[in-house]
Amino acid sequence: MSAETAIESIFQQVVRRNPGEDEFHQAVHEVLETLGPVLVKHPEYAEHKIIERICEPERQIIFRVPWQDDNGHVQINRGFRVQFNSALGPYKGGLRFHPSVYLGIIKFLGFEQIFKNALTGMPIGGAKGGSDFDPKGRSDGEVMRFCQSFMTELHRHLGEYTDVPAGDIGVGAREIGFLFGQYKRITNRYESGVLTGKNPHWGGSLVRREATGYGTVFFVDEMLRARGQSLEGRTCLVSGSGNVAIYAIEKLEELGAKVVACSDSNGVIHDPDGISLETVKQLKEIERRRISDYIKHRPRAKYHAGASIWDIPCDVALPCATQNELGETAARRLVANGCIAVAEGANMPTTPGGIRVFEEARIAYGPGKAANAGGVATSALEMQQNASRDAWTFEYTEKRLHAIMRDIHGRCFEAAEEFGSPGNYIVGANITGFRRVAEAMLAFGLI
Repeated sequence: MSAETAIESIFQQVVRRNPGEDEFHQAVHEVLETLGPVLVKHPEYAEHKIIERICEPERQIIFRVPWQDDNGHVQINRGFRVQFNSALGPYKGGLRFHPSVYLGIIKFLGFEQIFKNALTGMPIGGAKGGSDFDPKGRSDGEVMRFCQSFMTELHRHLGEYTDVPAGDIGVGAREIGFLFGQYKRITNRYESGVLTGKNPHWGGSLVRREATGYGTVFFVDEMLRARGQSLEGRTCLVSGSGNVAIYAIEKLEELGAKVVACSDSNGVIHDPDGISLETVKQLKEIERRRISDYIKHRPRAKYHAGASIWDIPCDVALPCATQNELGETAARRLVANGCIAVAEGANMPTTPGGIRVFEEARIAYGPGKAANAGGVATSALEMQQNASRDAWTFEYTEKRLHAIMRDIHGRCFEAAEEFGSPGNYIVGANITGFRRVAEAMLAFGLI
């Protein structure tokens, strides 16, 4: 049986065993379709069924989360934690609070996290969790009661040497604080390393808030440098207006690029003069308002309800909102409008059709598991600081982050060349991450 036939058989088995989990199927297929040459070079991986074992989570936890709203009504949500792979270290991956969350979303995110974490070179395994709870429009008291109920069940599965969650969509500093407070209350331990993304005043790392956005920009900068180009003077689009998007915009501006548009789930802001980051931060981080209010502060900007940000001409595009936000049609528009580079700040934001368009056009395309690995890399740096009871400066931590992203780019670039796909960062990222995990799994025996 050829390597390609064996991999297709494995994928069909994954689909049969995990029905209705489309996002998980998509994430698995995107990795597996690049691994044929690896099995040819390393037949021991097939012999020991490494791929089949990686595709099956080590543990899946689903639980009820009851809580009381401000009107005294009892609400019921569902909580998840998928501990996917611990070959390289304790499980590590964020918590997502959003109405779209179900098991398939958490499994896709956890599967991606295995390879993303491996790419960082840090000793961390892959996991993901969350709930279908929606924090939007909820009071601080309601969010606190939900987080306390969520952690009351989840705490028994966590520990700084077992599983270390962080934030994701819907889980920011407020939520991390409530979750950590309840963990501390239940366990009677000040175990700083059990959660990352904490406030720097009580065990958090400087740069963690900025890390995913900064890291994405560092990665796209490296891709352009490899082609003899730079970000200086480039026109950029950044979808989303949450944490990742805000700090991607900040770092793009620092490196001399001009960001002309950002978005939220309701529509798009286009500001040809350049996005006012101060305004976006005020609206999103402080007032928690919709991006449409931007035009009240910047009257020359235009707001387009329900529009696609990818219709706007640009040199560089950073999808930083959510999965499958950039499809084939949008990808063709970007290429037709002269886009030369795309780097994913979100997890799997580009559909398979969109990826094919970018590959055919031979533009620089950085997949999320490589391009947005800066967040989890800095979480691992936060764990280091917690373990040593230390605190690093912003400048030192950012320097470490930049070096990690540069190393990730270099390893992906070299692996793509080694396996006959020069310049293909999907191939490079998947193979680099997979080989590191596979070697550890072989060393541990059949577990």
